[in-house]
Amino acid sequence: MQCRGYLLYNRVIIPDVGCANEIYWNGFYGTFLGVAKPRKKGIQSPLELSIIEALYLLKNKKLQVLQGIRVINEDELYSYGVERIQRFKELYLVYEDLRKKGFVVRRGLKFGCDYLVYKYGPGIDHAPYGVQVFRYGETFDPIELVRMGRLLHSVRKKLILAIVLNDGKIKYLLLEWWRP
Repeated sequence: MQCRGYLLYNRVIIPDVGCANEIYWNGFYGTFLGVAKPRKKGIQSPLELSIIEALYLLKNKKLQVLQGIRVINEDELYSYGVERIQRFKELYLVYEDLRKKGFVVRRGLKFGCDYLVYKYGPGIDHAPYGVQVFRYGETFDPIELVRMGRLLHSVRKKLILAIVLNDGKIKYLLLEWWRP
């Protein structure tokens, strides 16, 4: 069964709780509305997905996205994301790459980075990595890099820089504290 999600601003909502549970528990996509840390299946709440998560699920035939009653295709959702979200192309490419490699990818805002990356998923293991996405050639303040690294280190996570090259390929750099 393909679940339906409804595009609302910069989110996609899955109102059917059966579908919401199916999508969440089969890859830890999205967040249940009003539920901070889901512990067991059968949550009676709609699921909220980011546009990036929704696009990934749409491309993988797990989700149908509607805007009102109109079905939206992959290209339309991608364009919608590019228009509204800074660095959407790069963020999506990294998200898709990490998911294809078998990782569970979640929002990292709380830890000052773009993504948290789990081997198994939230509630099962702790995310060992925080990922920050950069466009090749993009400049940034080195102090920001130090802040990210220190914050992630304080919660026992390593910082990965994901650099999206001009051809769409991604280079990953792992940064960790070194004590001689």
